[in-house]
Amino acid sequence: MARRRDDPLERLRAICLALPEVTERVSHGAPTFFVQGKKTFVTVYPEGMHRYDFAHLWCAAPPGVQEEVVEAEPERFFRPPYVGGRGWLGVRLDVDPDWDELADLCEEAYRVIAPNKLVAQLDART
Repeated sequence: MARRRDDPLERLRAICLALPEVTERVSHGAPTFFVQGKKTFVTVYPEGMHRYDFAHLWCAAPPGVQEEVVEAEPERFFRPPYVGGRGWLGVRLDVDPDWDELADLCEEAYRVIAPNKLVAQLDART
């Protein structure tokens, strides 16, 4: 079945793969984006996972961001299992996603994980 252009996974794929040296492969059953093929920065669960039976993603986040946004908007953000203890952020994709915000979150996740050389390359683009 062909994916629709407004499919959240397709939109996230376009956002993530536009960043320097990013690849995608399935990890733990979910589409996952890696910096330099090694370090995960975003994982997408289009059908949900565990008790989160809605489309969502997990992404790396700078220190303190997870607590701040989960407290401010618990209907959109959550602490994901496994990686939540390391400050990663869960983001719902089923509640009218703000695609500019999602692009910013994915870029910030990339900046948290990517080596300085690649972050500098990203900065040089803008």
